[in-house]
Order: sequence, then structure tokens, then C-alpha cells
Amino acid sequence: MLPDYIERDHDRQLRAHLVTAACGGQTALVVVRGESCTGKTRTAFEAVRACLPDWQLVFPKTATRLLALLDADTLAPRTILWLNEAQNFLIGTDAAEAAAALHSRLEEAGPVVIVCTLWPEYYRLLTETPQPGRDAHAKARLLLSQARLIHVPGSFASEDLENPRVRRDRSLATALSTSTGRRITQTLAAGPQLVDHYERATGPYGPYAHAVITAAMDARRLGHTSPLPAALLMAAAPGYLTAQQRAAADPGTWFTHALEYARESVRGVAASLEPVANTDGMGAVPDIYRLSDYLDHHARTVRRHDVPPDSFWTAAQGHAATASDRNALARAAHQRARYRIAAYLCQRSADAGEVEALMLLAQWRDEAGDREGAADLYQRAADAGEVEALGVLARWREWAGDAVGAERLAQRAADAGDPRALTDLAQWRGSAGDRQGAERLAQRAADAGEVEALITLALWRTQVGDREGAERFAQRAADAGDPRALTDLARSREWAGDAAGAERLAQRAADAGEVEALTLLAQWRDKAGDREGATDLFQRAVDAGDPRALTFLARLREEAGDAEGAERLAQRAADAGDLWALTELARLREEAGDAVGAERLAQRVADAGDPQALIDLMRWRQEAGDTVGAERVAQRATDTGYLWALAWLANRRYEAGDREGAADLYQRGAAAGDTELALIWLAYQRKDAGDMEGAERLALRAVDAGEAEALITLAEWRQEAGDVEGAEGLQRFGLEADGSPAQPWWQRTNGWRYTKINLTIP
Repeated sequence: MLPDYIERDHDRQLRAHLVTAACGGQTALVVVRGESCTGKTRTAFEAVRACLPDWQLVFPKTATRLLALLDADTLAPRTILWLNEAQNFLIGTDAAEAAAALHSRLEEAGPVVIVCTLWPEYYRLLTETPQPGRDAHAKARLLLSQARLIHVPGSFASEDLENPRVRRDRSLATALSTSTGRRITQTLAAGPQLVDHYERATGPYGPYAHAVITAAMDARRLGHTSPLPAALLMAAAPGYLTAQQRAAADPGTWFTHALEYARESVRGVAASLEPVANTDGMGAVPDIYRLSDYLDHHARTVRRHDVPPDSFWTAAQGHAATASDRNALARAAHQRARYRIAAYLCQRSADAGEVEALMLLAQWRDEAGDREGAADLYQRAADAGEVEALGVLARWREWAGDAVGAERLAQRAADAGDPRALTDLAQWRGSAGDRQGAERLAQRAADAGEVEALITLALWRTQVGDREGAERFAQRAADAGDPRALTDLARSREWAGDAAGAERLAQRAADAGEVEALTLLAQWRDKAGDREGATDLFQRAVDAGDPRALTFLARLREEAGDAEGAERLAQRAADAGDLWALTELARLREEAGDAVGAERLAQRVADAGDPQALIDLMRWRQEAGDTVGAERVAQRATDTGYLWALAWLANRRYEAGDREGAADLYQRGAAAGDTELALIWLAYQRKDAGDMEGAERLALRAVDAGEAEALITLAEWRQEAGDVEGAEGLQRFGLEADGSPAQPWWQRTNGWRYTKINLTIP
């Protein structure tokens, strides 16, 4: 029996969106985001049951099944496509194809609703801005940009718990009385009991069960998203045991009994390791297990500073479920400065010609100073069809002065369907002062269909004063479906004082479908004092689908004294996915001296999943000298789950010379769970006190948690002590699993060469 359901603010948002989607004729995407055991699935279930009770529901279990479903085009109107734990569809094998297929479905008729549940860390991974040339989730990011995001908070608000139904339902009442921090859903899911079952594994096979579960926890938190093979857990477990425990184990039975303990159901609700259903029939897939979500979440806190033993990495290389899982574990190892281990994990896939592994190895070889070895790997990736590798090689040829070779490689990329390398090469030539060569390359990229090259050409024509040529290229970009260049050109004209020309270009952009141009025109009207005209244009932009225009309308209402109307408009923008309106309103309230109103609005933004308004508020108060106010907001951000807020404030205090205040804030941040920066701070304190051994030990713990900057700190200390070779080795080769310095990692592989370089530690 499910406990009674208490409707909260996020439920009302989700249900309103489902009703709107049901009345429309399109396909809608909604993402219900929340931590493990916060009730994401129950939230979606209750909303669908309340708003779409007579719709069909389709529930594919894998990305492969999802692709087959979409390829067959069987989603009839009034169908719900349910993607529980959407990271299983958007990360790993077939993920890019699945994301692209889902995005294409959004453009088709409905009404159809795609419901996804997703953890916050996977949402950040899939939507964060990638580093140049390392865009692993481009299609998923494009897909999720079209989603209506509903955030399920980890704890109940006080007003929600005042609902009389909480006391009337025995399960809810018991959970309320036994939960800390109002985290009721986790208690209901037997999470604390599951943790106790793991941490206090008893009986003769308890230590072996604890080792197996810990190996599973490490695999999941470090990136193995597929169900876990029993062979991986069995091979990894010995490294988590003492020599005495290993000696006492019965080789033939220890793993069987360990699995029996790990699969025990706690309170009949959940087990540490759960079977995976056979998608082709009844029963479970043999020798494959899924770690409990709650233990996964628990591990990311309690084991964040732990690097698995050598046995784990060896097991992963031989038994990871997929090449994608192996590559993800390799990235996690590299982030923790285990460069040799990272390369070792990628090697098997690279030997088989797997492109992602070749690109990772090439990147790491380049970072370590072996340009020759990196070039060989990039060439192998290019030969396997990776056009990004051609772009890298083209850039290197350009830097080496081989302009002909660079152009040849960039053209190969364009011929393979990706003319970005030509655009990049054009921009490098332009930066070097070769404008004629740059424009020639950009023109070739434009001819190959690269709209970005047309935008670049328009910019260059503007810079040399060729207005007619700039407009010609901008119009070509607009005709190709991207009117941004016209909008950018309009801004340039406005900055140059050509108001008439700016408005003419902005109007052309608006006529070409660039909604942002309407907002730009409205801003200019507002600046000129034409509030009525500005309001009309902002409203047109809203009607055309630009929720950002609501931000400006909200500001106009706020400045006119209509605070209630301003909040209503800002909330509409937030409901449409643009939280900036509420953030801007918080700023206006802060400037007006309404500290309470500013914090209330900033908290609404944070509750929606974006801490930026609270961080901005904290920064404004710090800059204004309101130390107490800044700390209060930082504590609110931390309580909301954004643990780095106190660390940010601590850094500002440290830079201002307030070491005592900074130390206090670091310690508060560490107590809340953000220990990496606190470890570095404590390491510096130990160093200042002359305890270098203790300082290095603390810095290493930060590295083990994935704080890459701590390795640079360690290298700097080695260099200060005169150990230049040791400093260089740390930076280039990283650490072994046990934290000891590693040797040049490519010396152990198939004839790869080591090229000595001089490294300057910044």
C-alpha cells in the first residue's frame, strides 16, 4: 500500500503543465528532477494519474528499445512516453541516437507527453557548457533545453507538513517522527535501514558482502551507469578486504554468500543489490545487478574522498559492462590524478579502434607533453571517422606553420560533413592578422554549409567598416535559417550611434523569425522613453515564445510600483523555464532596500533548482559590506543544498585578509558536506605551521575527491622545496591508486614513445 500523497508546490507546477500539454497539439517534454528517493517517480505517477488518466502509456526499458519504438513511429496522440531514470537513455551506448530521436519527436504532432525522471548530477552533466572540442552530450543538451523542468526538493517544506493528512496516515506520521531535516520520502523508502544493513554487515560473510557492495558503490559513483556484472564485483572485492579476511575466505563459496547478504530485502522494500529484469521475458538477467539508488546517493557523500584499490581498476578493465562504462571510469580516474589507471582503462577500447577511447588517450597524451604520441592517436581516430580529430590536427599544423597541411585537414573535415574546422582555421588566421586568408577559409566553410562562418564574415566586414558587405553576409545567414547575425549587426549599429540602421536590421531579424530581435527593439524603445511601445513589443516577443521578454515586462511593472504584477510576470517566466526574471526581481528588491523580499524571491529561484539568485544576493551583500547579511544568505544556499556557497564566501574573506573569518566559513562548509575546499584550507594551515607532511596528506585527500586544483597545489609545494623533477612528475603523470607518484604511463603500453619536455608550473 502506498502512503497518502501530499501535494506540494512542484506537483501543482507539473500538473498545470500536463493540462496545458494535453490541450495542445504538439509533443511536450517534461523532466522531473530530484535526488535519490525524493519521490520523483511518485510525483510523475500522481500527476499523470490526475491529469491524463485515460491516455496510453509506453515504458521502454533501454535506449535500444526506445529507438526501436521511435523508429516504428507508433506513438499515437494521447500517449505518454515514460522514461524513468532518463540517464539510462541519455548516457552510454545509443545515447546520442536516442536523444536525437527524442528531439525529432518533439517536432511532430501530438498531443504526446514525454515524462523523464533524472538526478540533478546527471542533469548538470548533460546540460553544462562543454569545454571547447569536448562536447560529449551535445544532442542530450539540445533535447533537455526544450524540456519543462520540475524540481522535486529533497525535503518537505514546513507548511506541507502541517497538512492534517500527514498525521492521519500512519506511514507518513511514522516517517515524520523518525526523519531528520524533513526528508520523509527517504525514510519511507527504507534508506537509513539499508545503509545500516550495509555498514554493519554481520556474520561470517559480512566483511565479504561489505566489500562487494562497496565495489558496486564505487563503480556507480565513478561512472559505471550500466547494471553491474557479478564478475566485476567478484574481481574488485579483494582489494577492499584485509589480508587476514582474504586468507580466511573459502575460495568456492565466499562470493555466493556475500551476494546472498547483499540481496537481502530490508523491511521488504529494497536490497543493496537488486536483480535486473529480463527485457525479453520473465525472470532476471543472470549475474547482473543494480545498486540501490539510496546506497548510490549515500556513497557519493561518505566515499567522496576515497579512491578504489588497484583490484577495482583491474576488474573494471576486464569486466565493465560496456566501453562507455570503461571510458567513464577512466575519466573519473583522470579527474583524481590517476593518469596511468585512466590510460589503462581506455587501452582495450583504443586497441579495438573505439573512437572515444582514442580521443581521450590523445587528449591526455597531449596534456602530458607527448605531442607526437597524441598526434598518432588523433590520426587513428580521424581514420576511424572522427572529424573532431581532424580539426585538432589541423590546428596543430597551423601552429607548426604548415598552412597547406592545416587547410588540407580542415577540408577533409568539411568533406566529411563538419565544416567547423574550416571556420576555426579561419578564426586563427584572422587572429594572426591574415585577414585575407581568413576570409578565404571562412568563405569555403560557408559554401560547405557552415552558418557560423557567415556570422564570422559579417563580423569581420563590420570591423573594417564594410557595412554593405556585413549586411550581405548577415542576410545570407538569416536566409540559411540563422538570423542571429542580423541581430548582432543591429547591436553593433546601435553602439556606433546609428539608431535608424540598428532598428532596420533588428526588424529584418524579427521578420526572419528571430524572437530576440523583438526584445531588442523593445529595449531600445524603453531606453528612448517610449514605455507604451516597449511594452507592446515585449508582449509580442512573449507571444512569439520568448519568455525572457517577461523579465523586462516584470521590471517595467516593478518600476511602476506594481510589485504584485511584477511577481506574477516573473513567475510566468520561471514557469516557462526562465528563472532570470525572478533573479532580476530579487536584485531590484535588494536595491530598493527590501531585503526580506529579495531573499524570498531568491529562495524561490533556488527551490526551482538554480542557486544563482542566492549566490548573486550573497555577492551583492558582501560587496556592500553587509557581512552578516552575506553570511545569512550563504547559509540559506547551503541549507538548500548548494554547499559551495560558504566556500565561495570563505574565499572572498581569505582574499580580503580575514583569515579567521575564512577559516570559520570553511569549517561550516565542511560540516555541511563540502569538504574539498576545507581540506585545501587546512592543508595551507598545516604548511604555514611547518607540517609539510600533514599538509600534503590533506591535499591528497582533496585530489582523491576529484579536486584537480589540489594536485597543482602539491606540485607547487614540491617546486618550492626544490624538487622540480617531482613537481613535474606529479603534474604530468599523476598518482597511483594508493596515492604514490606514478611513472610515465605510456611507457607500459604498445611501444608508445616518451618525449621529454620542459614544464613550467604556474
